[in-house]
Amino acid sequence: MKNILFATLVDINSLDESGIYQDLLREITLLGHRVYVVSPYERRQNKQTVFLPSRTGGILKVRVGNIQKTGKLEKGISTVRLERQYLKAVKKYFADIKFDTVMYSTPPITLGKLISYIRHRDGAESYLLLKDIFPQNAVDLGMLAKKTYLYRYFRKKETRLYEMSDFIGCMSKANVDYLVKHNRQLDPSKVHICPNSISIRPQENAAKCDEIRDQYGIPREKKVFVYGGNLGKPQSVAFITQCLKLNQNKDDRYFLICGEGTDAELITEYIEEEAPTNVMFIQALPKKEYDELLCACDVGLIFLDHRFTIPNFPSRLLSYMQQGLPVLACTDAHSDVGFTVISGEFGYWCMSGNAKYFSQAVDEILSMDDAAFEEMGRRSRAYLEQNYSASYWAAKIAEKL
Repeated sequence: MKNILFATLVDINSLDESGIYQDLLREITLLGHRVYVVSPYERRQNKQTVFLPSRTGGILKVRVGNIQKTGKLEKGISTVRLERQYLKAVKKYFADIKFDTVMYSTPPITLGKLISYIRHRDGAESYLLLKDIFPQNAVDLGMLAKKTYLYRYFRKKETRLYEMSDFIGCMSKANVDYLVKHNRQLDPSKVHICPNSISIRPQENAAKCDEIRDQYGIPREKKVFVYGGNLGKPQSVAFITQCLKLNQNKDDRYFLICGEGTDAELITEYIEEEAPTNVMFIQALPKKEYDELLCACDVGLIFLDHRFTIPNFPSRLLSYMQQGLPVLACTDAHSDVGFTVISGEFGYWCMSGNAKYFSQAVDEILSMDDAAFEEMGRRSRAYLEQNYSASYWAAKIAEKL
């Protein structure tokens, strides 16, 4: 049995919750290890730092500034301060626990002092789950310029984090290739694929799906294309509205947008101004309710800004696959999520930035006969089971620890 410290920005309150981190960590505890999570209480939650013990470890909730869904200045300041706040809390609450491994995910990249402290205090191995490549993603979206002090500061933090990581698990092959190419100082042997993964659960039955459509007022007779998740700069919400406008009021398709984020108002403003008959917006739902909503849909949508040069691989893909939904990925040319969808034969890909490409892909999906469409959904579910099972990847991680 090993003691594992896991630091993240995700708001985790229990490993019984569903999510890519909760599922993975829960599977690690089922292998006999103890997991101690460090997770934030953002200031808006108005809660103080507290340790929540459990029989398999526990969760240290640390009071920090607002980081998610806030302005750039506040997010930047809170992210920089996070390192000191996490380190102070770990020193106080985990003074008597010797950790064999320290795991952490990006974002953020500003946890170097915490990682270094645990490595040197306990002789722990370090494992990075790379979910985001910052600051380059901010440069791609025009939010940060390379010839600035801020970029150099964050780039130095990023490089240092990679150097102190004994293992780096990337979401896809494109992520591995990008990291090695743009960080020549890295030993390629410590970089490997460790994708987003979830615990595989049974699908909802068809009767339940009809009930949910009726509950939300979603037409039963139309193909429902759903997007669920963050609505911010990475998703290019302005482009999403262009796609909706081009398909506005067409009777054979229905679009459901469920989420929240800094740019969500672009969706609500469009609906208020245009009053489309085939678009619905729902604020972000609790995970269980969201998963139930997905079972009432037909096709999962993925959007990424066309300007990205880093290979993002959105975790929302797995929620669609869990429900056996075909997927339409509309992304930049560098992400390999589209390649995954096409090679797995469970969906379509089109280049982001031109709404006509999206509309053509929707038309192609709608032209499929029922048997072919259902088979595509079965392949979506099967690909999830074969490639993204949390129990499998937890075992692979444990082999390295």
